[in-house]
Amino acid sequence: MKKILILFAHPKFEKSRANLALINHITDKENVTLHDLYDEYPDFHIDVPREQKLLQDHDIIIWHHPFYWYSCPPLMKQWIDMVLEFNWAYGPEGKALHNKTCLNAITTGGSKEVYCSAGYNSFTVEQFLRPFEQTANLWVCPIYRHLQ
Repeated sequence: MKKILILFAHPKFEKSRANLALINHITDKENVTLHDLYDEYPDFHIDVPREQKLLQDHDIIIWHHPFYWYSCPPLMKQWIDMVLEFNWAYGPEGKALHNKTCLNAITTGGSKEVYCSAGYNSFTVEQFLRPFEQTANLWVCPIYRHLQ
């Protein structure tokens, strides 16, 4: 059975009904590791070797976060910047994450109608999530999906 790592980042989780429902649904599931970045790193000092080992030990990586200013919360961005190192996650020798499956599970504060060319956000969620898709592409990740 494949092992799933959920990298969860929500700076105000205590105020989020939607994310609480999602997290409660996966609690205590076999082969699922919930890794709350804000619980682990309240000081933003990320243990890069530990995080890289977590990634290597799992087959499916899910970035779970609220859609925060059209991207992810700051700790997840820092995690991406620090953990996904050149020649480890990508680059000529960066093969550590080859053939992993990557998903992006997000929650938004708006409906699908506001995320389109005619909506007040002007772009679709898919368009806003292109940087995540490209990040997964750098790993030579065969599958990238987002769940909304």
